Amino acid sequence: MGVALVTGPTAGIGREIAAELSLQGHELILVARDEARLQELAEELGNCTVLPADLSDREQLARVEQAAVGVDWLVNNAGYGINAPFHKTKVEDEQALLDVLVTAVMRLTHAAVPAMVERGRGRILNTSSVASWVPFGTYSAAKAWVTVFSEGLAAQTPAYVHVTALCPGFTRTEFHERAQMEVGGPQMMWLNAGEVAREGIRDCERGTVLSVPSLRYKTVATLAQHTPRRVLRAVSGRYKEDG
Repeated sequence: MGVALVTGPTAGIGREIAAELSLQGHELILVARDEARLQELAEELGNCTVLPADLSDREQLARVEQAAVGVDWLVNNAGYGINAPFHKTKVEDEQALLDVLVTAVMRLTHAAVPAMVERGRGRILNTSSVASWVPFGTYSAAKAWVTVFSEGLAAQTPAYVHVTALCPGFTRTEFHERAQMEVGGPQMMWLNAGEVAREGIRDCERGTVLSVPSLRYKTVATLAQHTPRRVLRAVSGRYKEDG
């Protein structure tokens, strides 16, 4: 098949994407900070190269950029959230978040796209979120960038380079636990990571630019995009901490 580079593959959606691409016969380059978990996944899937890297570190990111040149699939999936209002966070933490969610996506894509255009084929799958359409702080702002960046790139590159923003809603992964977030809501609003991954891959193969898994979140995304911004800000304000 080809070579697929996947960031953030050790858990959740990223792990499921890596597993699905492996089943399709792709050779994998797995990128994450946790080398032990990378090795464990590589042993499970086989035909993998492990590349431990902190994407918020520019020198380590540069090594991943080199690995991204010539890949057939680039999956920008690495990410995390900060469970605090902006005025109570450290600026270093906010910068690291943007480095992983925005800068790494841009630089890895910039490394991969020219060769894809030259070869006449390529797939770029960027994990975004339905949060990209609502004003819920730095994370939403970063995901808004990912979504619009993917749309713009899809418009600028030839049709044979498929660019997709995968925009799921709440998905059962380690994401909320790692960010120490308590998220409730009806069980029906929670998605399965494997199903999200498979739908994202299918949509990328089809050339679908915005992939929103499940009918319920397609509805949520549509409502968010057409709801007056002042209403969305009011909803967001209900969740902020006092002071």
